[in-house]
Amino acid sequence: MSTYLIGDIHGCYDELQSLLAQVAFNPEHDTLWLTGDLVARGPASLDVLRFVRSLGDSVRLVLGNHDLHLLAVYAGISRNKPKDRLTPLLDAPDADELINWLRRQPLLQVDEEKRLVMAHAGITPQWDLATAQMCAREVEAVLSSDSYPLFLDAMYGDMPNNWSPELSGLSRLRFSTNALTRMRFCFPNGQLDMIAKEAPESAPPPLKPWFAIPGPVAQDYTIVFGHWAALEGRGTPEGIIGLDTGCCWGGTLTMLRWEDGSLFVQPSNRERMIVS
Repeated sequence: MSTYLIGDIHGCYDELQSLLAQVAFNPEHDTLWLTGDLVARGPASLDVLRFVRSLGDSVRLVLGNHDLHLLAVYAGISRNKPKDRLTPLLDAPDADELINWLRRQPLLQVDEEKRLVMAHAGITPQWDLATAQMCAREVEAVLSSDSYPLFLDAMYGDMPNNWSPELSGLSRLRFSTNALTRMRFCFPNGQLDMIAKEAPESAPPPLKPWFAIPGPVAQDYTIVFGHWAALEGRGTPEGIIGLDTGCCWGGTLTMLRWEDGSLFVQPSNRERMIVS
């Protein structure tokens, strides 16, 4: 019985299957953790969703910003961009089932026995674990409710960018969503910057990667995240693991076996592209 953690798949179904074949993944015995962004940019988002859904209780995933964007597109709130290659999924006969399954997935995974936390973008240093769990549950509750289109219509935006327990309503939900699915850089006080996307060494001062600012969660748990392909899985401190290695951009799909720390890599089938 092994636990495997995989970075952003982004519709790269063939690479996912090849990566799982490297370790003879068996859903009857093994568990798969996925850092989110299952869909968009790659060629086979529909196949990825169908496969991941078929795994049932043997998969633990979190939603990423591209997964949320898919929900907004399906709800008629956002535009279907050709570069996201979502049309086959949107037109599929089981699209409604897949979308309703997807919007009921979590934004945060916590395993107390393993002392392991996973979120798509990471954990803002302004949160302790109890706050992160509370904020994730609030977003999950509205996504799984009949009023989810109202939230999806209001989730786009960069403000507020500073956590306060006094935040409420859609502003609170937007901050939590940005922190869990879009965050890369923070100001030294932990306030989010939602503009910079480059590699850490190219960021304008005083911005720092969120993981370079001490936070309470990182003191007690290993944090696994995706989202930031420009890192190429490098440059994080001990106990914080970035697994997005840009498969949809021509990089690789990376998997970590939790029990022994072994890494497995599957090269992309696509030509290398510049990450943006």
